[in-house]
Amino acid sequence: MAVMASIRNIVILTGAGISAESGIDTFRGGGGLWEQHRVEDVATPEAFARDPDLVLRFYDMRRAAIQTKEPNPAHTALARLDREWPGELLIVTQNVDDLHERGGARRVLHMHGEHLNAWCTACDRRHRWTAPLIARPPCPACGSSALRPDIVWFGEMPYRMDEIYGALRGADLFVSIGTSGAVYPAAGLVRNARELGAQTLELNLERSQGSAWFAETRLGPASELVPAWVEEVLGAG
Repeated sequence: MAVMASIRNIVILTGAGISAESGIDTFRGGGGLWEQHRVEDVATPEAFARDPDLVLRFYDMRRAAIQTKEPNPAHTALARLDREWPGELLIVTQNVDDLHERGGARRVLHMHGEHLNAWCTACDRRHRWTAPLIARPPCPACGSSALRPDIVWFGEMPYRMDEIYGALRGADLFVSIGTSGAVYPAAGLVRNARELGAQTLELNLERSQGSAWFAETRLGPASELVPAWVEEVLGAG
């Protein structure tokens, strides 16, 4: 990479690989299955319309499981960067867990939603939610029983894309950590960053599908690569 002293503004994209070492299953593993479920059965609006109980039970289990996991050194290293980096920083995560926040990061944007939120489709309010949804609890705001997981399913638009593209326009460095490079529009952010003149770095267990777009790729576990990279960045800042 070029000298880090020339970097002021950083955008970081994280994917399932950064949470895998905390025991959270990756979405793309297991031959297209996610915890023994086909994606089409649990992660689309059509699935929810067809069998809402199946979808709610699945996400209730995920919500409960995530609350038993802990941040790993990759999460806490990014939290340190968030605290100490003097320029602009945005951690855009595809992950729907809260491990970045529990690790201490604050400048975090969840483009695919959050397991620990519920969305009321009747009044369009979102609420912090740690309990099951299968019993159709009432919305705290309007009292309806229209709560669903606040997750961006396949076929739905990711959240806050205007903010993400705005951050990329001002970024000097774009870093992708633990992503497959298979899910758009997240997979296209590296191309956007390059076209806007940012430096690009991939930290991953193996090369992603979009690895060729990165100026540099470093391979290894996130819990090792990310703390080392953060130390390098802060040491040069």
